Amino acid sequence: MDYREQIKHLVDAFVEDRDKKTSSFIPGQDLVQYAGRIHDSDEIKYAIDASLDFWLTAGRFTDEFEYGLGEFLGIDNTLTVNSGSSANLVAFSTLTSPKLLDRKINKGDEVITVAAGFPTTVNPVIQFGAIPVFVDVQLGNYCATIEDIERAITPKTKAIMMAHTMGVPFELSELRALCDKNNLWLIEDNCDALGSKYNDKFTGSFGDLSTVSFYPAHHITMGEGGAVMTSNDDLARIAQSFRDWGRDCYCAGGENNSCGRRFSQQCGTLPFGYDHKYVYSHIGYNLKITDIQAAIGCAQLKKLPTFIDARRKNHEKIGNGLKRYEDKLILHTAPKNSDPSWFGYVITVREGSNKSRDEIVKFLQANNIETRNLFCGNLLRHPAYANIEHRVVGDLRNTDIITSNTFFIGVYPGLTDNMIDYIIEKIGEVLS
Repeated sequence: MDYREQIKHLVDAFVEDRDKKTSSFIPGQDLVQYAGRIHDSDEIKYAIDASLDFWLTAGRFTDEFEYGLGEFLGIDNTLTVNSGSSANLVAFSTLTSPKLLDRKINKGDEVITVAAGFPTTVNPVIQFGAIPVFVDVQLGNYCATIEDIERAITPKTKAIMMAHTMGVPFELSELRALCDKNNLWLIEDNCDALGSKYNDKFTGSFGDLSTVSFYPAHHITMGEGGAVMTSNDDLARIAQSFRDWGRDCYCAGGENNSCGRRFSQQCGTLPFGYDHKYVYSHIGYNLKITDIQAAIGCAQLKKLPTFIDARRKNHEKIGNGLKRYEDKLILHTAPKNSDPSWFGYVITVREGSNKSRDEIVKFLQANNIETRNLFCGNLLRHPAYANIEHRVVGDLRNTDIITSNTFFIGVYPGLTDNMIDYIIEKIGEVLS
């Protein structure tokens, strides 16, 4: 008797019965979320399949997911971790490795980024003792300009680490060329932009390292989870070390002696032949995912192209519906040569508008429409960052406007046309 197949049939029946009870959208009564997980019986069956294996830590589903995501994006090495924030930590830590010799990031070196983003893009820089250098962003696409980034470069600059905010790619080809010219590392925080393209090439594939997140609000979900990606094999080996306790050994779980020299190496001042599985070359962490999470990711990955299409369709519909209010609102745009896989629809209330950001947001919330601020606004205005060592190039005028005037609404695949029509209607109502 094939119990796994029986369980799968029962899951299909369970989900079919559950979905029959889902009522149609009632405007004003049902919540319009800004984001959410989208799944069917496939994800549940994958999770149960992994549970029946009871391997629990990274295993066969992790291998399948890492290979599939790398194939999709055209990146050679994918390393799953337990969150997008951990991915940023591992990616930045990789560039501090002594194995990189003179290209290693040292304490006091500068890393260019933006203040209008998410804290854990910047936190690894601060925690290591490097100096974040902040530049402003443009309103509308919320990207830094190449000119501002170039002005921020000094002899102390070692890297650029910033996010494709809300799925909008910054000028990647130009920034890649600037990094190559100045011998700088580039880390793409791709957590909000899985599936975005620049010059018809996926974001995440331009940088020396890139990161993605699989939190429920993102393009695909494992509940929690993330990944570090690179096509540089040496960086991949270092990143794996930081993720796996800092050990020098790169054997997969359950494997031994992949290098063929487990007991025949001289490492530091350890005795010759010390077991390589327990030699530590970095001060690392244990940031792996479970195979149950990866199994859910395998099911989600198959749906990613349709999720991306839905986000683009929903974003376009919202943009078309709000065009009549451009005198009061700065609508969401993207640089030329880019094709975003949008995370949300960002709106900045123009100075002099008859309504403030807070008035609009409170009205929408009262009508059961979720909104969110554009993450932290100006990071430097938060208590945790009041006394950090940093440098600002130019001013952060637009970043401060974002702090006071900007919010976003959802475009995720769970939104229906009726929900989007309701959002547009209510924004029009409050602006009137």
